[in-house]
Amino acid sequence: MREILGRRLQRLRDRFKSPRAAPRSTAAAAAVPSLLDGALTCATLWRWPVLPGVGRAGADSTRCACPDPDCVVPGAHPFDPGLLAASADARMVAWWWTRRPTAPVLLATGGAAPCAVSLSAGAAARAVVRLDAQGMRLGPIVATPTRWSLLVAPYSLERLGELLYAKDHVPSSLRFHGEGGYLLLPPSTASGGGQVRWEREPAAGRDGLWLPEVEAVVDALVEASSGAPGGGSRLAY
Repeated sequence: MREILGRRLQRLRDRFKSPRAAPRSTAAAAAVPSLLDGALTCATLWRWPVLPGVGRAGADSTRCACPDPDCVVPGAHPFDPGLLAASADARMVAWWWTRRPTAPVLLATGGAAPCAVSLSAGAAARAVVRLDAQGMRLGPIVATPTRWSLLVAPYSLERLGELLYAKDHVPSSLRFHGEGGYLLLPPSTASGGGQVRWEREPAAGRDGLWLPEVEAVVDALVEASSGAPGGGSRLAY
């Protein structure tokens, strides 16, 4: 499967390669295959709708390329194209990244695409160890230096609202990436610096990519936080 995918990705890169898309620096050149391949893998292998993030600007690439000078997630959000343009079409994805080779990879969550539950990196690492010991089956996990995101099966906002309403408490560190949201994917650069990576890579079984239900993940995380050392009732942010 990986060999077939690799050949497909190479054909797409060759097809869309043009002098105008040539990177201007060694760093950009190194980013072309990794970001383009990452986006194409999501689109062609998993059928996830992706789009390029706005990226960075400036001589030192520290500020967001969007018009907001106080952007709180520099580089790591949709702008042009907007979130609704997200696509799993390989030709569209290749066209985007051959023209913007350093753009981060964004997944448009919800609909038929995965959703996610995220929390701070330290709390997530501890919770995952605890859940593994309990035999909890988890899906892919996206990690940045500050947060981990546990991918879950698609859910609606109404379903999420009912789930949270039924809880006595929900850890304040949890964030939800559902319908109408987005998630930064590997091998992008995180908004605060550092690399986005797979803590656990997607792995397809006989019935395709398996994802846990959001209720199971939230229940497990709430239970893990309630049983944290010291009697803490919340996962530390």
